[in-house]
Amino acid sequence: PVIRKNLLQWMPAVALLFALGAFTAQATDPAVADPDAPEPAQPVVKSETKPPETKPSFSVLTSRRRAPWQERFTLGPGDVLNFSLLGQKELTRHFISIGPDGRVNYLQAQDIMAAGLTVDELRAKMDEALAEYYRAPRTIITPAAFNSKKYFLLGSVVQKGVFTLDRPTTIIEAIARARGLETGLQDRNIVEIADLQRTFLVRQGQRMSVDFEKLFLRGDLAQNVPLEPDDYLYFPPADLKEVYVLGEVRTPGVVPHTPATSTLGVIAARGGFTDRAWKKKILIVRGSLNQPETFVVDGSAVLSALTKDFRLEPRDIVYVHYRPWIRAEELLDTAVSAFVQAAVITWTGGHVGPLIRHPIIE
Repeated sequence: PVIRKNLLQWMPAVALLFALGAFTAQATDPAVADPDAPEPAQPVVKSETKPPETKPSFSVLTSRRRAPWQERFTLGPGDVLNFSLLGQKELTRHFISIGPDGRVNYLQAQDIMAAGLTVDELRAKMDEALAEYYRAPRTIITPAAFNSKKYFLLGSVVQKGVFTLDRPTTIIEAIARARGLETGLQDRNIVEIADLQRTFLVRQGQRMSVDFEKLFLRGDLAQNVPLEPDDYLYFPPADLKEVYVLGEVRTPGVVPHTPATSTLGVIAARGGFTDRAWKKKILIVRGSLNQPETFVVDGSAVLSALTKDFRLEPRDIVYVHYRPWIRAEELLDTAVSAFVQAAVITWTGGHVGPLIRHPIIE
């Protein structure tokens, strides 16, 4: 009886302890927390759905954006097509090429101009031409090969020439297709001998802002831009000992470099100044086309023996303008454009010839 009496006296205290323990567990367990209790203060985190970003890549296929020329892909000479009429398999014709004049023939539809048209536009013209011979014809056209879109790759690459742009292609893919850059021996090591400082990409008559040093030496894939039809890629050889004389000289061109090569000397070697040349300031461009170093030579002072002639280094660009200018930055783009134009003309004439039918630099 005494034990039972003491036990009854302690029961309320034990019950209170269990109740306090359960309350504490409930308060610390987020799964059973009181829904009416205020949440603890936490940093506010906004949940946003970011649009997919196009990351730099070796290949164009990873990009979700299409270039304007791809959005309206037109046919041209050399493209190969398959033709048929809906419901008439016996009239199917395979591998019909678009001729050099841009025209194509199918059944009674003769000399249909296909160059410059999309597949859908050519299909509509075929339907119109065949409507005189068939009832409600529906022409089916499927491309078999694209040969009309091309790009040019010259200079210090293993395989130079004209390449078919038959698939989306980046600069790196174009170099790989040309079997890489040319290599040579230097200090018993095999090195690439392309002059990346002077390498350029010309598109529609304009030099594109591509830093080839960043692309090939630093792995900056943001410079790995997709190519477009009629692009011109040029990798000058790095081992050439020559100077480029451009602008208002009698015969612009290349002069071999020697230790004694100077500014007025190379101008004299190219026939001298023209009648309208401004001799007071001659621009010298040295180094990278993207971040060049510039020098200004007072040609009049050199001719008057008031100052020494300026010594040149290999691959310097000497540019003579026809009117006065103050800062080198004013003339830099013109000088670089003249160099690009001269390089295109020289290499096109020597290595491509009649394959280029229209001027690349206007």
